[in-house]
Amino acid sequence: MDIIWWHVIVTVWISYFCGNISFARMIARTKHDDITKLGSGNPGSTNTLRQYGFKLGALNLLLDMLKCFIPCLAAYYIFDKSYLMLYVAGVSCIVGHIYPIVWGFKGGKGVATIMGLFFAANPIISSIVLAVGFVVWVLFEYGAVVSFLCITVLTVYEGIRMKSILSLSDRKIVCVILFVIFLFALYAHRKNIDRLMLGKENKASLIKKTKKKLKSKKT
Repeated sequence: MDIIWWHVIVTVWISYFCGNISFARMIARTKHDDITKLGSGNPGSTNTLRQYGFKLGALNLLLDMLKCFIPCLAAYYIFDKSYLMLYVAGVSCIVGHIYPIVWGFKGGKGVATIMGLFFAANPIISSIVLAVGFVVWVLFEYGAVVSFLCITVLTVYEGIRMKSILSLSDRKIVCVILFVIFLFALYAHRKNIDRLMLGKENKASLIKKTKKKLKSKKT
C-alpha cells in the first residue's frame, strides 16, 4: 500500500493528541490532588506509584501504554500492516506525552508510551523484556533506571529486526525514529543516571507501601 502524505499528517496529529491525555493528572484529581505538585512533580507512572501505591501506579502505567498501543496498532492495520506507519504513530504519541500542548508542553518522561509502541510492534519480546525488568525493579527498586534499560534493549532489538522486514528506504526512516525515541529516553533519565552513579538515586518500591506525600522533589 502506497503511503499518501495526508495519511501521515492525519496519523501524526491523531496520535499526538492521544499522547496529550494525562492519566496521572486524572488519577490525582480523583484524590483531589495535583500530581505536578506532589513528589517529583512528574505526571507519570513512577510518581503516581510513589504517591498512591502499586495499584494506581500500575493502572497509570497500563493506561499510558494503551494510549500509544492503540493508535500504533490502528495505523499498522489501516495502512496494510505498515511498520513504518506504526512507528510514525508511536513517535507522535510519545512526543504528545512528553510535550503536550494542552498541558503547556509539560508532560511525563514517556516511558510507558514508549513501551506501548514496542508492545504494538513486537508484543512477545516486549513482554519478556518487561517481565525481566519487573523482576529487576522488585530486587533493586530503581524503577527509572530499569525502565531506561528496557527501552534501550528494545530499541536495539527492533533496529536489528527491521533489517529483515522493511525496504531500505522505510528501514532508514524507522531507524531514525528509533534513535529519536532512544534520545528521548536518555534525556528524560539523565538525572536518574547521574544520581545512580553518585549513589543518590531515589528508590521506588513495588512491594512496600508508598507514602502519599514525599518531601523530596527529586525524580
